Amino acid sequence: MDEKLLASPKAVRDFLVYMETIKGKSPGTVREYENDLRTFFRFIKQMRGSVPRDTPFDEIAIDDVDIPFLASITLADIYEYLNYITNERKNRAASRARKVSSLRSFYKYLCERAGILQENPTRDLEAPKQKKSLPKYLTLEESMEVLRDIDGKFAARDYCIMTLFLNCGMRLSELVGLNLSDIRNSTMTVTGKGNKQRTIYLNEACLQALERYLAVRAKDSVKDRDALFLSNRLQRISPKTVQAIVYKYLERAGLSGRGLSVHKLRHTAATLLYQHGHVDVRVLQEILGHENLSTTEIYTHLSDRQLQDAVNRSPLAHFSGQKAPRDKEKPEDK
Repeated sequence: MDEKLLASPKAVRDFLVYMETIKGKSPGTVREYENDLRTFFRFIKQMRGSVPRDTPFDEIAIDDVDIPFLASITLADIYEYLNYITNERKNRAASRARKVSSLRSFYKYLCERAGILQENPTRDLEAPKQKKSLPKYLTLEESMEVLRDIDGKFAARDYCIMTLFLNCGMRLSELVGLNLSDIRNSTMTVTGKGNKQRTIYLNEACLQALERYLAVRAKDSVKDRDALFLSNRLQRISPKTVQAIVYKYLERAGLSGRGLSVHKLRHTAATLLYQHGHVDVRVLQEILGHENLSTTEIYTHLSDRQLQDAVNRSPLAHFSGQKAPRDKEKPEDK
């Protein structure tokens, strides 16, 4: 078990085990919960003067946090904490919202699952409002340009990776975790967040890219024989390597300065499917593996914006043929 986790209170350790084994949260998400709760408890102890004033924040021990301590937390304490992470730690709205979610989940577990507490201080806690922005994505032409520029020793592998990203909207972790055994004829089984599996149907471009890659994929001395994508060391390709591949070809296409990333290829796939493939939003939800439809609906707003932009680009958008009205002529004096 992680050394930091061992230094956490038992209630926290039990909560994290519950979130991973029962709720199916990914290890990364569980670590975020643990870090968020650790920061919160350290702040509370510091605020209450429970530790010497000169104790470095990251060295404040929390293994002594017990049930009475947890029960003593109030909504006012949490608001003080949110003020601290906003002004002192400069957390953005998204980070603050995640920390609020961690606290809500933790106290919900304590009250409703573990039965440790009766009062939930997060019951009336509001999440910080986040500015909703449309995701960045590649246009159809830019996507094709990126695919055209792929070459080199690992061209077949890199082309297949980029094709799957741009056609199927996979997450980085999903692509890295793909196995040969996940491919069945024209379908592929993908393991997403919370170890939830979904089936992706492969189109002609994906099938051709896979066929070309598998024809040259190494078969001897492979350390992970079932891994679909291999590194030059003949082991399962790492997320870092895939990121480097994506950045390489985005930069080659002159797109590196737009804040694009691996995850933006997922946004691109979703946008192209909705705008050019006329895919229903609920079908798109299944393809992307979104738990909530509201997460998918952001792509419908992209189309609304494009409609407005198209009207604004009309050659007559700023033309008015109507003459300015003139004052009515005064009747001549007779």
